[in-house]
Amino acid sequence: MATVREWFQAATQQLAEAGVSSPAVDARALVEHTLGLSPTDLLLRGTGEVSSEDAARLATVLERRAARVPLQHLLGEVEWGGMRLRSDARALVPRPETEWLLHLIVQELCAVSSPRVLDVGTGSGALALGLKAARPDAHVWATDISPEALTLAQENAASCALDVTLVQGSLLAGLAGPFDLIVSNPPYLPEDDRLEADPEVQHDPPLALYAGADGLELARPLAVQAAVALAPGAPLWLELDPRNASVFAAELHSGGWNTTVHADLTGRERFVRASPGHERMPGV
Repeated sequence: MATVREWFQAATQQLAEAGVSSPAVDARALVEHTLGLSPTDLLLRGTGEVSSEDAARLATVLERRAARVPLQHLLGEVEWGGMRLRSDARALVPRPETEWLLHLIVQELCAVSSPRVLDVGTGSGALALGLKAARPDAHVWATDISPEALTLAQENAASCALDVTLVQGSLLAGLAGPFDLIVSNPPYLPEDDRLEADPEVQHDPPLALYAGADGLELARPLAVQAAVALAPGAPLWLELDPRNASVFAAELHSGGWNTTVHADLTGRERFVRASPGHERMPGV
């Protein structure tokens, strides 16, 4: 029988040959998860042999990762925003870039007492729950059109012991506000991206990824609805594709909104902050 260290080495090679971008990291995570090892166990117990039952389980999970099933789906969870969230095919895997959006909205609300906040298209619930964790005094609502995603968000809310109000429906789902901030990481990829999507992305729900020819098919009606539901002077924060964030900010600005574009931690312009101007006309 092979040892734990030998399994780790073989797993790293298998995932590298399959084109996984971080084969050693993923191999370590899957070996530890499948065998129930702590991070130090791989070093301290590396010469221990793997039982035939564990070897069969490990071979299966490595085969699935080599087939480019997302690591988070195989682990069943993701570390995000200081929380441990369940992750599976019901909703988009929370991305590291969106953690910076959480930072930006927490900063935005630092001077607002008991803010009323809406997360549109919450998916796994990451943004809504991250905000509630950072601001226990906030009143947080979250919507999603997908009942499966909302069920996952509810499971995450329960496991994190965080109280948010989840509402099924499109965009604002009829919620009138007023809200002190509306935030959304909506579907924002152009439809043509389906043709060249990474294998892992193909395991995310298409409903959470694609938004028309230019990726802004949902951002536009969202802005229209948000303009009515925001308290005076309150902002809408959006995460968008770096290819269209500045385009949409300019579009909003031409419609009378006050807009700024913010970069993510890699320097890509990804986040749009917008607040309706006093002279804004109906529509975007």
